[in-house]
Amino acid sequence: MNTRILEQLAFEKVKDLFVPYLQTEQGLAELEDLMPLTKADKIKEQFIEIEEMAALFVENSSFSLGSLRSVSESVRRLELDADLNINELLAIKKVLTLTADMGRFYQELENVHLLALKRLFENLVGLPSLQGSLQSVNDGGFLEPFASPELAKIRRQIAASQAQVRQVLQDVLKKQADYLSETLIASRHGRSVLPVKNTHRHRISGVVHDISSSGNTVYIEPRAVVTLNEDITQLEAAERHEVARILHELSKMLRPHADIIRNNAWILGHLDFVRAKYLFMRAKKACVPEISRDKSINLINVCHPLLKDPVANDLRFSNDLTAIVITGPNTGGKTIMLKTLGLTQIMAQSGLPILADKGSKVTVFTQIFADIGDEQSIEQSLSTFSSHMTHIIAILEAADQESLLLFDELGAGTDPQEGASLAMAILEHLRLSQIKTMATTHYPELKAYGIETPFVENASMAFDTKTLSPTYRFMQGVPGRSNAFEISRRLGLSEVIVSDAQSMTATDGDVNRIIEELEKQTLDIRKRLNRIKDVEQENLKFNRALKKLYNDFSHERDRELAKAHQEARDIVDLALAESDKILKNLHSKAELKPHQIIEAKADLKQLAPTVDLSKNKVLKKAKKQRAPRVGDDIVVTAYGQRGTLIRQVKDKTWEAQVGLIKMTLTEDEFNLSKRQEDPSKAKRKPVSVVKKAQVSGGPRARLDLRGKRYEEAMQELDAFIDQALLNNMAQVDIVHGIGTGVIREGVTKYLRRNKQVKAFAYAPQNAGGSGCTIATLG
Repeated sequence: MNTRILEQLAFEKVKDLFVPYLQTEQGLAELEDLMPLTKADKIKEQFIEIEEMAALFVENSSFSLGSLRSVSESVRRLELDADLNINELLAIKKVLTLTADMGRFYQELENVHLLALKRLFENLVGLPSLQGSLQSVNDGGFLEPFASPELAKIRRQIAASQAQVRQVLQDVLKKQADYLSETLIASRHGRSVLPVKNTHRHRISGVVHDISSSGNTVYIEPRAVVTLNEDITQLEAAERHEVARILHELSKMLRPHADIIRNNAWILGHLDFVRAKYLFMRAKKACVPEISRDKSINLINVCHPLLKDPVANDLRFSNDLTAIVITGPNTGGKTIMLKTLGLTQIMAQSGLPILADKGSKVTVFTQIFADIGDEQSIEQSLSTFSSHMTHIIAILEAADQESLLLFDELGAGTDPQEGASLAMAILEHLRLSQIKTMATTHYPELKAYGIETPFVENASMAFDTKTLSPTYRFMQGVPGRSNAFEISRRLGLSEVIVSDAQSMTATDGDVNRIIEELEKQTLDIRKRLNRIKDVEQENLKFNRALKKLYNDFSHERDRELAKAHQEARDIVDLALAESDKILKNLHSKAELKPHQIIEAKADLKQLAPTVDLSKNKVLKKAKKQRAPRVGDDIVVTAYGQRGTLIRQVKDKTWEAQVGLIKMTLTEDEFNLSKRQEDPSKAKRKPVSVVKKAQVSGGPRARLDLRGKRYEEAMQELDAFIDQALLNNMAQVDIVHGIGTGVIREGVTKYLRRNKQVKAFAYAPQNAGGSGCTIATLG
C-alpha cells in the first residue's frame, strides 16, 4: 500500500496511541514497522490473536511480560564473534528467563483454547543450561563470585587485603593521633590516606597524594599501606582479566544459540504487541471487526481515533454500492467522515482493533488513495485546482477494482458549473469501473446525480438550525441542503432580503422541503435504533450479572469446602494434641520409652481421617506449581548461589547449571526461586494441601521448614522430633526463617508443648539468629 495515504491520514499518530500499552522494546519495534496488509487470511490471524489474548485475560487478569530490552544488536554481535558486555548479557538473561516463564505459563494454562497464540508459545525454546550460566550475571550489573573459582579466590584476596589496609590505618590512627588533623581515614585518587597536619608531615612516612586548599593538611598514604595497595591493584587487574575471560566464555556458550535467542525475543515482543492491542481495545471500547468476503463495509458507531470527543456514526457501504457522495455546505465534518473511513480501513488491515461497536465489518483493499486538503504547489507554480487535478489524474491511472478512493471537495477550485460537470464525469467513470469511492462536494448538481444514478448514494451531515452549529451526525441516504436562508434570517438579515432571495431560487424550495422531511425521518430512525441499542446493552449487562452471580456462587462453594477441610484439620490437630497429652501422662506414670510413645502416636494418627482433595483442580494446580521443572531458577541452600535446573537425573535428583559449573543436587538441597512460584505474576489465593510428612531414611540433626505451608511444616516437625528421639539425638536444629513469623511461632508452640524437649532457644547470630531454633531433647 502506498505510504502517502498513511501520511495524509496521520497513521503514525494512531500508532502512537498503542505505545503506552507496550512493555518491550521488541514490541515497540514491531509497532514502528507496522504497515497495512492486503491478505485477508493474514489479517484474520492477527484478529484471532487479539481475541485469544482477551481469553487469556479472562483466565489471568494480570497477564504481563515485564520490561524487555532489544537483543537484536547483541545477537548480531555474537554472530560477528564479538564478546558481549555485562549489560548485553543481562538483556539476554532476561529473554531466557521470560522464555522459561512463558513456557511454564502455557503448560499450566487451563480452560482456554488457543490456536494462533498456541503456535507462538510452542515455538518458544527454553535454554536452561544457558539460563543457569547467566545466573552468575547479577541484575545489578556485575559478576557474582561463583561465576568461577578463580574469580571467587581473587575477590577473597582483595577483601582480605582491604581489611588488612583498614587495620593498619586504624593502628596508625590510634598510635599517631596527635599528628593528624582529623582522626579518620580519607580517600584520595582511589587510595586510602590519612589527613596529617602539615607541620608533622615528616612524622609519618609514606606517599603524599593531596594537600588541602589551606595547606594545613597533607593526605599521606603510610608506607606500610603502599605495598598492600599495590597488591590490591594487581589483584584488581587480575579480577578484570578474569571477568573478561568469563564474559568471553559466556559469549562463546551463547553463540551457537543466537538464532534461537533472536526468535524467542521476537515471539516475546509479538506477545507484548498483541497484549497492547487487547489493552487498547479494552480501554477505548474498540472491537475486532469481521472481514467481509465481498467488498461490503458496515461500520457501527464508528469514531475517528484521533479526535478528543468524536461523534459516533454508522456507515454502510454495501457490495453493490459504488459511490457515496456527501453533499451540503462546507461545515459539519464531511472531511472527518472521509478520514474516518480511510483510517478505520487502514487500522483494520494493519491488524489493529477499530473504534466501532462489535459486529462492524470491513473489507480488504490493495490500495487506498485520497485527495484531501489544500494541495497547492508553490514550487511548481500550480493553482489549487491544477494541483488537485494533477493528483486526481495520478489516482485514476493507478486505481482498480481493489482500491478505495477518497475525494474531498471534488471539482472545487474552478468555475462552479464546470467543476460540477467534472465531478460528475469522474464519479461516472469510477462507477462504470466499479471502484468504490467516497466524495464530498458542495455542488448542488451532484445531489440529483446521487438520486438518479444507480449504485450511487447521497449522504450529508446534520446541521442544527436552532443553535446554528453542526452536529457532526452522518445521515446516509439523505442529500445535504443549504441552510443559508435560515441561518441568515436567524442572524438578523432583513426578512425582505431573505424573501427576495428565496423567490429567486423558488425552484429549489420543494427539493429543500423534501430533504428536510428526509432528515426528520432519518433522525427518527436513529432515535429508534438508539433505543434498540440501549435495550441490547441492558441485556448484555443482565447477562454479565448472571455470569458474575454464577462465578460468585462457585467461589463461595469452594470457600465453604475449604472451610470444612480446615475444620476437619482442626479436629485432627485437637485429637493429636489430646493424644500427646495422654501419652505423656502414661510416660510419666509407667516409665514408657520414647519409641513406645512414638509407636502409640503413629497408631493414633492412623485413626485420624484423611481429607481427599485430589478432585480439587485449584489445589492440584497449586501443588503442581511447586514441583521443580526443567528451566526453573533455584537457590542452592548450602551456598546461596543461584542457578537453573537443566535436567532431571532421577526421582528427586536434578542437574543444575550454577554459573559456569554443573552441579547434581537433590530436591532438599535447593529452593525454587520466588519468581518461579507464579510465572504469570497473577495473585493467587493460598491453598491448603494436606500431605503426609516425608522423612528421609537416615537420621537428621537439622530440619529446614522454609517455604513450607503451616500444616505441612507442623507435620514434618512432629515426624522429625520423633525420629530424633528414636535415634537418641541430644540436640537438633530447626530452620524456619523469619518471614511472616507464622512458622516460627508454630515451632515455638510445638516445642513448648512437647515434654520430650528439655529446652530450646534461637541460634547464635552467626548461625541463623532468630531464623533458626536449637532444641535440646531428653
